[in-house]
Amino acid sequence: MRAKDIREMAGEETVTMLTAYDAPTAELAEAAGVDVLLVGDSLGNLRLGYDSTIPVTVDEAASHTAAVARTTDDAFVVADMPFLSYGADEGEAVENCGRMVKEAGADAVKLESGPHTVELTRRLTDLGVPVQAHLGLTPQRENETGLFRQGTDQDAAEEIIDLAREHEDAGAFSLVLEHVPSNLGAAVTEALDIPTVGIGAGPDCDGQVLTIDEVIGLTEGTAPFAERFGDVRGEMERALESYVDAVESGEFPREEHGHVEESLEY
Repeated sequence: MRAKDIREMAGEETVTMLTAYDAPTAELAEAAGVDVLLVGDSLGNLRLGYDSTIPVTVDEAASHTAAVARTTDDAFVVADMPFLSYGADEGEAVENCGRMVKEAGADAVKLESGPHTVELTRRLTDLGVPVQAHLGLTPQRENETGLFRQGTDQDAAEEIIDLAREHEDAGAFSLVLEHVPSNLGAAVTEALDIPTVGIGAGPDCDGQVLTIDEVIGLTEGTAPFAERFGDVRGEMERALESYVDAVESGEFPREEHGHVEESLEY
């Protein structure tokens, strides 16, 4: 799948998107038919033990992106660019984004967007690096805005619509809309020819994205706009407790788990 294919899904087919941070989950997500795998900077708090997405480095993002890209054939892999890996110096930003495609094997990059990313989106697109824009709640700005619903007043909503159009004009092939009112999600979707992918942006977006951890039930809780579709955490807890009990009680390992070499004498 290519960026062109995702772009053409707008208004025609629903885009399914899910985060993936490693080879096993990427393989399973692709087998389930997920269109787009986002190697999100949420790997910071969901995989690397950080308190937020802010500390994630380019090297860490590249390593996890490569693991996902190596494992998949058909799913479209998007690398989420870490905080301050873009936006300050254009040359450095282009180099970091290009690395995700050239070295890590991503099909595209995602930028948490604003006025400062319009021209960068244009530059990357001109160079052949597909860009997915991201508006609404942008977690990398949590120290400034907090992790709250965005676009809740008229001025803020109109700014999001304007920025969405500007990024489309600059060449973005799709747009993630996070934690905005449902009617704003519908308005942005109506205003664009590229697909919108919502996360807490209502049912009228062209597609939806969630973190893999929330979908499979690996986290203790979920965001108010997410839903748990499984209970992997519960299954892991039961399996781990059973393992500890079996080892401590002597039930594991049993004779069939070992091998006796008859030629050895003790």
